[in-house]
Amino acid sequence: MSDEHAQRAAGGGRGAPAGWAPRAGEGPGRGGHGGRPGEPGRPRRPGDGGNGDGGPGGNGNGRRPRRTGWRRLLPTWRMVVGGILLVVLLIAAGLIAGYMLVQIPAANQAAVAESNVFLYADGSQLARDGEVNRESVPLSKVPRDVQHAVLAAEDRDFYSESAVNPEAMLRAAWNTVTGKGKQSGSTITQQYVKNYYLGQEQTISRKVKEFFIAIKLDREESKDDILEGYLNTSYFGRNAYGIQAASQAYYGKDSDKLNTAEGAYLATLLNAPSLYDVGAHPENQARATARWNYVLDGMVKKKWLSQADRSAMKFPAPGKARARLGMSGQRGYLVEAVKDYLTSNKIVDEQTLARGGYRITTTVEKKKQDAFVSAVQKQLMDELSDDRAVDRYVRAGGASVDPRTGRVVALYGGIDYTKQFVNNATRRDFQVGSTFKPFVFTSAVANDASTQDGRTITPFTLYDGTNKRPVQGPNGPVGYAPANEDDRSYGQITVTKATDLSVNAVYAQMAQDVGPAKVKDTAVALGIPSNTPDLNANPSIALGVANASVLDMAQAYATLANHGRHGAYTLVDKVTKGAEVVPLPGQDVKQAVTRTAADTTTSILESVVDNGTGRGAQAAGRPAAGKTGTAEDDKAAWFAGYTPDLATVVAVMGQDSETGEHKSLYGAAGQARINGGGFPADIWAAYTAAALSGTSVKDFDLELESGARMPTMEPTIPAPPTTSAPPSIPAPPTPPTPSFPPLPPTGPPTGFPTRPPTGPPSIPGLPTFIPNEPKGGGGLDGGLLGDY
Repeated sequence: MSDEHAQRAAGGGRGAPAGWAPRAGEGPGRGGHGGRPGEPGRPRRPGDGGNGDGGPGGNGNGRRPRRTGWRRLLPTWRMVVGGILLVVLLIAAGLIAGYMLVQIPAANQAAVAESNVFLYADGSQLARDGEVNRESVPLSKVPRDVQHAVLAAEDRDFYSESAVNPEAMLRAAWNTVTGKGKQSGSTITQQYVKNYYLGQEQTISRKVKEFFIAIKLDREESKDDILEGYLNTSYFGRNAYGIQAASQAYYGKDSDKLNTAEGAYLATLLNAPSLYDVGAHPENQARATARWNYVLDGMVKKKWLSQADRSAMKFPAPGKARARLGMSGQRGYLVEAVKDYLTSNKIVDEQTLARGGYRITTTVEKKKQDAFVSAVQKQLMDELSDDRAVDRYVRAGGASVDPRTGRVVALYGGIDYTKQFVNNATRRDFQVGSTFKPFVFTSAVANDASTQDGRTITPFTLYDGTNKRPVQGPNGPVGYAPANEDDRSYGQITVTKATDLSVNAVYAQMAQDVGPAKVKDTAVALGIPSNTPDLNANPSIALGVANASVLDMAQAYATLANHGRHGAYTLVDKVTKGAEVVPLPGQDVKQAVTRTAADTTTSILESVVDNGTGRGAQAAGRPAAGKTGTAEDDKAAWFAGYTPDLATVVAVMGQDSETGEHKSLYGAAGQARINGGGFPADIWAAYTAAALSGTSVKDFDLELESGARMPTMEPTIPAPPTTSAPPSIPAPPTPPTPSFPPLPPTGPPTGFPTRPPTGPPSIPGLPTFIPNEPKGGGGLDGGLLGDY
């Protein structure tokens, strides 16, 4: 073996290159068995490596290996720790700087806030609103239980927590970002700072200032002082700032006279006054009661109230709201409707709007608004008498929408805002009755629905109109058998004629045939809010048990008039504050239902006006489509209709102004009963004629479903029947294109504008129409053609 080979074998690695010599103090095989020259070799330690490949953990020279590949992109632990420390130092420096630089400012100018100016669409002034109603009181004038109610509602740990709650702020920010709704995440201290020192703007700079001022204020003022300030600056609705003004506005007493139940209700309002005011919005009762219970339960949980006292409490209904000066007539209704529109669409929040300074141009057209007021006065109010007790219950509501744009051009809220505070155009606590039936038929066409025996549902599909006929499902009766108006039976009857006569048995069965859930979906697509009270997916949905508002119904009928295209209605054209233009939401117009479905519905609603319960609408002198409706026990009567240019809904309602109880309208205005074809249709016709005066008369341009055309026939005119009871109606042998026997006259009676009939001919055996019938009952609505 050569010397070179021996060196390699002894070193256990690669040999040194030729001419190589160890440095001073080193020997061959430093990392192996060899030692310095003349010294025995030392044992190899774990991790030592040689000049060759060596063992694990070494590279032959004692240095850490270089990271290669993707490992080079990862920070070392020293870099991570250093970065964290740097961030912490920067945050700490920012907090210190913010605390030192942000000073507690003087109080804002809310107490002398500007007025809001509301304008008609043409720019003329509608109303001016905005005087701040505030009276500050010391904390000693607020009962301890009322203080605790406010804390239970807004900040249960107020006395033990710091001025800010970062965890709640982060949670609120996360909920906002993830679409769970905007939440403030603010403590009472932060809310007080926002109310008293800053404003309601949703900006980062304002939130930063709020954060630091709250911390500084918490160090400089006592918790009692902060709570007192909060109670005196918070907005409770009804233009009331502070607990004293709220106590007077809702209960007509000073704050120190409030009991626990009343205090809990006022605390409920702090979350969102318009959502919990049961006086201005009776439909809020369930929501307000739930929130009130939440407050009381929180007091029990914090041991501020005993369970026995809590169980004994009853909801304290607030008093009637008192209208402010300058809000008489329709002005107050319009202003409140516009405010609700702005806040519900999150254009401006309630407190910011209440502080004033806004110039709001509405969509309301003065000419049409005045026409609506005149029509209600002449057609209804002039017929009432102080000598009839029931006439004191009569109130009316109306809404009119341009179908092409969704603009609300007129709104009738009641006789006078200072006398009847609740807006009858926007309230949701009266049944809409049979005005809902067209949505059932629209859904049938849109979903290509068929009857239980497989026949496509068209205007000429035959149904059984027998009174109290059990509704049939795929497996037999579903347990629902509605009565027709006056318990009349109609036998076999077409969909169009059943719509003319508003036959409940037919439409309840049709709803089952289509599917109640699909009917509900169609109604929502047309414009009925999905959270409408009693809008439930069962066969009774067809009879209009839902409590939609007049404005909701006007929006839905406008969609039918616009060939099935729907965009959310709008009450506002423009909002400015100084030089700032406030952005408004878009309408997002879309095809809610097919044009065929909407237009075919229009065709059968034309027949209602020409041949059915809505004949009073002919007085408008224009092509019209519409539907009458009557709520249970005649507590409300409706007419919903449209021309190609205007969709309008009118409702006459019964309510005791003192108790708020819904009342029947039997005997009102001297009529035996009030139905949709009477006063509501008359108001609709008078308003529509005046609102569209000076404009060209247009006919409907309709695209109908297959099978929606009337069968060709040559009818003969028989003598009218001699009895009022409807005889049995023979069924045609081959639906849906039946062969009808001779027909009685179907044209309008003397005194109405004439136009070619658009609906199907009347089925033999039905009595002829009686012209010049009384407005409220009898004839068309009070007898055979009454609706439910």
